[in-house]
Amino acid sequence: MQHQSKHDSDPDAGYSGGTAIAVDLLVLAAISGIAWFFTGSVFVSVAVFFFVLMILLALSIRVLDQWNKMAVLRLGKYKGIIGPGLFFIVPVIDSTPIKVDTRVISTAFKAEKTLTKDNVPVDVDAILFWKVRDSKSAILNVQSYYDSVLLAAQTAMRDVIGKSALASMLAGRDIIGNDIKGLIEERVKDWGIEAISVEIRDVTIPDELQNAMARVATSDREKQARVILAESESLAADKMLEAAGKYSNHPQAMQLRALNMMYEISLTGKNVMVFIPTESRGLSIPVPFGLAGIDEYLKKGKFEGSTITPKPKGKEIKVQIPLDE
Repeated sequence: MQHQSKHDSDPDAGYSGGTAIAVDLLVLAAISGIAWFFTGSVFVSVAVFFFVLMILLALSIRVLDQWNKMAVLRLGKYKGIIGPGLFFIVPVIDSTPIKVDTRVISTAFKAEKTLTKDNVPVDVDAILFWKVRDSKSAILNVQSYYDSVLLAAQTAMRDVIGKSALASMLAGRDIIGNDIKGLIEERVKDWGIEAISVEIRDVTIPDELQNAMARVATSDREKQARVILAESESLAADKMLEAAGKYSNHPQAMQLRALNMMYEISLTGKNVMVFIPTESRGLSIPVPFGLAGIDEYLKKGKFEGSTITPKPKGKEIKVQIPLDE
């Protein structure tokens, strides 16, 4: 079985700086020895040693932050990834051309004057959240991964807008964002990039279309309001008919309702009630039973010794009730 190297199994395999340190020490020793051989002076050789040491440190040392990684190329060939921390490379022979940020990156992008499926020009602003998962692929497989991700996001947005109607875009921004995210993932999967999410910030349509949509929405709301009002009137009429039937069968209930209405009116203390006698059979008389109640009591003989003198229709009716001494 063929042995698989560390670099083959891990795309972000670390680069060992031991070779660079060994090379630096050999270079220092060789130059110091040459200086001592030609000058014969220990002072000169030590001075040359420190001078060369400063040059080698400037050329070979690399310090990377916690969120950064860097690829090492030896004579143009990929050797591995370094970072974060302190690392050494072989001067002149090794190079580190690109630094990769492994944090989550937010990229704003937009599509201007893009036609929807129903031929409406829209301007859409969005934000893409993404990060580098494979530093090796991001460095070796694409020239500039940041610019390429931005262009891929813009083209994916235009493709999704062209396949979507305006109503669906305005109603389901999360759906449009997921569709754009899916297209971006397909295009950047070989670059070591992961698209986390796409958030639609704004969808702008022409002013003329906005006014037309506003009129349509207003008309629709007025239509719904009128329908609801008509349904409410119909329900209220049904309840009124039901209540009228109950009151017609029970006049006393109507009197109690009238008294309750008078009580509710008098709660505020700001209203003045004037009672005018009518032929309404007691509905306007502020007593528990009115004329209808008096008639019932007279028929049943409740008021002994009382006399009632009827007058022609339309005139007053006088009732005399003797008081017990």
